[in-house]
Amino acid sequence: MIEKFDKQNSLDFVYDFYVKMKRNKINLAYEGEITHQITKAFTSLTENNMSLENDPNSVQKKVFHVMVECLQNISKHAENRHNIVSSKDGRGIFLVSKDDNEYNITTGNIIKREKVQSLKKMLENINNLDKNGLKQLYKQQMREGRLTPKGGAGLGFIDIARKTGEKLIYSFLEIDEKNSFFVLTSTISRQK
Repeated sequence: MIEKFDKQNSLDFVYDFYVKMKRNKINLAYEGEITHQITKAFTSLTENNMSLENDPNSVQKKVFHVMVECLQNISKHAENRHNIVSSKDGRGIFLVSKDDNEYNITTGNIIKREKVQSLKKMLENINNLDKNGLKQLYKQQMREGRLTPKGGAGLGFIDIARKTGEKLIYSFLEIDEKNSFFVLTSTISRQK
């Protein structure tokens, strides 16, 4: 059941959201369908912000690469979900935060609960590998990786870990007996 829009609660929510974004140093927040045009707009916005900050080109390239991988993950793999927001595929949440030391790119989308264990196992495996191990896993997946019906073989996650040199931070939040909300944060150092 959809509640009637409450203007005062909405105003309070906007201010609370603004305060939380500032506290968590979030520069960009988006919820909705992820399309190629949205991806281009986000990379353009981020490019403008990063050039003002004088971040090195190597950092900018890593941020763009991770952004595109994360947005493609949502676009390709977010589950269709009735009763929450929309019945469209490819919906999710996308956040970019920045402090003096790093950028954090966080995405969230709905997935089927039946996929949680295999995805968790893949992410744990990626996080347990060093640089050489990630390189070998990437090559192995390129040669023999099994594609899901939506075209994934885990290459995006492996590539993010390789490019950032950081562990992937993730969580699965139960929505109901069939669905979970998958949250992923990727960190890019501003010092490298």
